[in-house]
Amino acid sequence: MANRSERKEALRKEREERERQAQAEQRRKRLVGYGVGGMLAIVAAVILIVVVMGGDDNSAGGAQGGGDVFPDGGDVAAQKVFDLNDAASAAGCELKDTESRGERDRSHTNGPDERVKYRGNPPTLGRHWPPGYEAPDGLYLRSPADESLVHTMEHGRVIFWAKPTLPEEARKTLRALFDEDDFQLVMVPRRNMPYDVAATAWNGDPQPGGTGRTLGCPRWSDDVIDALRAFRDEHRSNGPEQVP
Repeated sequence: MANRSERKEALRKEREERERQAQAEQRRKRLVGYGVGGMLAIVAAVILIVVVMGGDDNSAGGAQGGGDVFPDGGDVAAQKVFDLNDAASAAGCELKDTESRGERDRSHTNGPDERVKYRGNPPTLGRHWPPGYEAPDGLYLRSPADESLVHTMEHGRVIFWAKPTLPEEARKTLRALFDEDDFQLVMVPRRNMPYDVAATAWNGDPQPGGTGRTLGCPRWSDDVIDALRAFRDEHRSNGPEQVP
């Protein structure tokens, strides 16, 4: 009887050991699956970042540190001029509108490998990359592709564009302006444009295509700051497609 009980106990232990090993193998496979899934997610994210950040010659160039484009350490004076027309005139900037071609300008490209020839430099409206490729709000050391920035403006964002060759103090001041109020704001370097500094937006009126808005400042001066502020406050959150 004792031998039979011992044999039964031994079989029980063998069964439990097999079950333990099977459970351990299942856990290992799950962990491997999670790891592969995580790596795929990381790779996809990197690909998306590379695509969205795929700027052209208008960008500031290769990998640069924060101090090379929009350095910290600047400050901005309190706003004195709040009317956009008055502020633009005082800064020697021009205000331009780009009329929409209707629903055509609201359409998406077939993917992020398709480039669009825009009517403005910098652009304000037109065909753009599909959802998921719009540039997030923020300050960029290298400009995303125009097609992703135009999609961002469709969502009601305002974009500040600045030549990376501006004096360092000017770029510090622009950084301070961005840090002052960055709600629904994008700031990027753009080397090849007819302005030292510009601001753009895509307004929703008139439907369906809206209107492109440009503040172009051929020469940098301290007065440009109030012009940028007034443009930002008048045009953000007014895109054809409202996205928080």
